Amino acid sequence: MTAVLFGITLVASAGVGAVNMITAEPIAQAEQAAKTAALNGVLPAFDETAAETLTIDEMPITVYTATKGGQLAGYAVESMTKNGFGGAINMMVGFTPDGEVINVNVLKQAETPGLGTKMADADNVLLRSVKGQKLEEKKHVNGKLAVAKDGGDVDALTAATISSRAYVDAINRAWMAYKSVATGATPTDVSSGATSAAGDTAEEQTSGPEAQEGGQNE
Repeated sequence: MTAVLFGITLVASAGVGAVNMITAEPIAQAEQAAKTAALNGVLPAFDETAAETLTIDEMPITVYTATKGGQLAGYAVESMTKNGFGGAINMMVGFTPDGEVINVNVLKQAETPGLGTKMADADNVLLRSVKGQKLEEKKHVNGKLAVAKDGGDVDALTAATISSRAYVDAINRAWMAYKSVATGATPTDVSSGATSAAGDTAEEQTSGPEAQEGGQNE
């Protein structure tokens, strides 16, 4: 009995190992292709990138310095926040060498469909509030970007205040990481306090179908 069980375990382990060997390379290639696509989406044309990972608010933030023909082309920052209505949000933010936001590509989010998920839509209001702008020239609250509801000038998604705050939180973190690599500035705590508060919209008060019923979302 012991020998039989040992044989079955050995065969099963060998099978798992073989499958892992077969799938490891395609998975790695797919991940690299996704990363390249994200970089291409927020940067001008480039030949190569050099990555540097920082820790801001106990979260890993990676800055890709892009070059073309040996000249600096821009920076792409893979940023994140844990303050989304549905959990963590990951995004890639592109900056010109002098700090203008080129584009923002939301890589991962689990926000309320039809509400917070609009942060990933092309030309959404959050993106329009930062794209093509130098963030240091925008209005700040305690040294950080903020949505209009919190005294800033970033337009929020309708009925998705927490999602919008989380988006801005990740943008702030990307901005800090960019400044750290581009200018040597020391990253600081840029948490934007993306928590629910009195008067927040229905997305922040509830989840599921109730959060998506038209009149309750305003």
